[in-house]
Amino acid sequence: MDFSFSLLKGPTALSIVVIMIAAVCAADDRNPLAGDPKAAKAGEYEFRINCALCHGLGARGGGRGPDLTRAHKRHAHSDADMFQTISSGIPGTAMPANGTNGQGVGMTDDEIWELVAYIRSVEVKAPLQAVGNAQHGKELFYGDANCSLCHMVNGKGGRLGPELTAVGGTRTVEAIKESVRNPSRRLAWGLTEPSKEFAQQYETITVVTADGKEIKGVALNEDQFTVQMMDSNEQIHLLEKDKLRSFKKSRESMMPKYDTSVLSDKDLDDIVAYLISVGAQ
Repeated sequence: MDFSFSLLKGPTALSIVVIMIAAVCAADDRNPLAGDPKAAKAGEYEFRINCALCHGLGARGGGRGPDLTRAHKRHAHSDADMFQTISSGIPGTAMPANGTNGQGVGMTDDEIWELVAYIRSVEVKAPLQAVGNAQHGKELFYGDANCSLCHMVNGKGGRLGPELTAVGGTRTVEAIKESVRNPSRRLAWGLTEPSKEFAQQYETITVVTADGKEIKGVALNEDQFTVQMMDSNEQIHLLEKDKLRSFKKSRESMMPKYDTSVLSDKDLDDIVAYLISVGAQ
């Protein structure tokens, strides 16, 4: 594009240049395949190969990835943001860069744009409506429901369980409820390590030390020779495996099941509403 204006001088010429540059940037921010049904169909195929494992079929959320049918996305506001997220991943999360997760195939730029077109085509434009009373849910979270003993929101709470500040913006209502009612069915993902394809899960580890002491908790880091774990009192232990009497892993979550006799459906709705209100910020 030629930005020379030999007949214009001063503020007028500068204003025109700024407007035209802004127009070019805005165009670059949009998907060149936006609104193309054939591109969206091709993107659905790419999604099934590369994304459905984490984000679920139909992009409605899975065990690792958020519900992408929501109009509000924590890491992608524009098409260009979404392209960058898919291409480069999100450091510190289970979202890998394009072609690096070993579950699908690397995509070209055009295929990523097709994927963006598909995601936009399945978005629900209406904002998510909370199902309960968020204020009461907050009171329960930090009070009678005891959620904050193990979980942290906005820097306040326990460290034994997953940090929940963003969970309301990245998980479906159904997935959050399931994790409360049946926490062992699909273990949450913990810390991401560069050497691992996916983040470590919140498996329960029980060890017996050389002097006969039993320690139960969750793994923070583990390799072939050592394990770093946090116990139920949030004490951190670094242990050498060959010096332990026993070392056992279990997919039975340390989080107890909150059935309706412990937490009513209404109170659970209120807690979910609170998490959604925080996650949307």
